[in-house]
Amino acid sequence: MPVTVERASADPAGVDAVEVLRLAALGRDRFQGRCHAGAPGRGFGGLVVAQGLTAAGLTVRAGQLPHSLHSYFLLPVDLEQPVAYEVDRVRDGRGYSARRVTARQAGAEVFTLTASFKAPERTAAVLPERQREMPSGPEPEGRPNLLDAWRENAAARRVCSSRPFEVLDLRHVPQAQVRAAGRPGDCRQQTWLRTPALLPDDALLHAALLVYGSDLLFAPTAALHVEEPAVARSAAPQVFMTSLDHAVWFHRPFRADEWLLFDQRSPSAADGRGFVRGELWSRDGTLVASVAQETVLRPLRPQDG
Repeated sequence: MPVTVERASADPAGVDAVEVLRLAALGRDRFQGRCHAGAPGRGFGGLVVAQGLTAAGLTVRAGQLPHSLHSYFLLPVDLEQPVAYEVDRVRDGRGYSARRVTARQAGAEVFTLTASFKAPERTAAVLPERQREMPSGPEPEGRPNLLDAWRENAAARRVCSSRPFEVLDLRHVPQAQVRAAGRPGDCRQQTWLRTPALLPDDALLHAALLVYGSDLLFAPTAALHVEEPAVARSAAPQVFMTSLDHAVWFHRPFRADEWLLFDQRSPSAADGRGFVRGELWSRDGTLVASVAQETVLRPLRPQDG
């Protein structure tokens, strides 16, 4: 897949996506990273998942790539402390390898992840591949950059950190925030995403950045029947949200420095929880990954703001 060289004008204060994910080795299967904010004073869960996947991927055989991960957020991440990632080599089989990652701060377990890795297989000649058609939607060109929207929206600045919008170039598609045709009760939105700068040819890095981006604006999909995401509205929030878990399945090769369409739908909001699922598509119509998440979804109380 060719690398798209064209880039929108870069923000001089932009953040190096590679550095955001970088981990320090503390010993065999032990790593350390830092977490930046997603909301003011609150660690961004997508970065913790991405660093956890990176830690796991650094312990598998060369040529093995992640095909799935399942994770749980257990405690809030303290922005003032480093995050220690401990990798357990659960299994190394002939085709698949499994890893369990535990993230700790001050001795407390704050996050856990299980990931599975495999080498690519060439089976299309015997078992043809298939996928459904890419959903329609506006192209990323001409859509507002969410970093610009964050800067212009005082309400967004109160509830969102700018850092995720500096790590990735995000283009929101408000027209897609509608009930899916023929499916009453569904909420839907779309976001185009990519890194502002070209990346090295490192498949684990591209996978980790997709994971990072898959947690942005994802939980708010579950509340679209009540309010738009913070960067797309001027009103104060009505809903408290925090992610409970996050799962990703990687289907086909892709690059995180090329536009990916993130099509997101929420079929259910009940019992103080919202469920969201999504698919990421390369611009040529290839389905590259699927994502699912459950989030706390409650009326906002004064102490939650």
